Amino acid sequence: MKQDIHEYLAEFEDIPGTRVFTAARARRGYWLNQFAMSLMKPENRERWKADERQYLEDWPMTAEQKEAILARDYNRCLDLGGNVYFLAKVFSTDGLSFAEAVSTMTDMSFPEYRDMMLQGGRAPEGNRSIKGGY
Repeated sequence: MKQDIHEYLAEFEDIPGTRVFTAARARRGYWLNQFAMSLMKPENRERWKADERQYLEDWPMTAEQKEAILARDYNRCLDLGGNVYFLAKVFSTDGLSFAEAVSTMTDMSFPEYRDMMLQGGRAPEGNRSIKGGY
């Protein structure tokens, strides 16, 4: 029996603290990710740093996406279709390393996050399924 693609992709929503970048997220976050990629150009980074809110006016993102970027709420950006590898352009423009930036997406300080990662990352127990409880 063939499984419906939407049912299959919905199963990924059950992983605690994980947002899988699906086609639906890609469509939703297209302009958010295009904005982030624009920061690859030095002249765009300068415009962004000079007036973030004004720079965002050039992009047909939702108000919610713009506010998430301005707040540097990266988990919300992911929920709204952002791709962490595109958002890395924002991290870099802010002078943060990738590890520093993603530590803000956890309930840990950067040193705690770094130490956890150096020790092999999170244990899979308790991080596999929200509804399954394991």
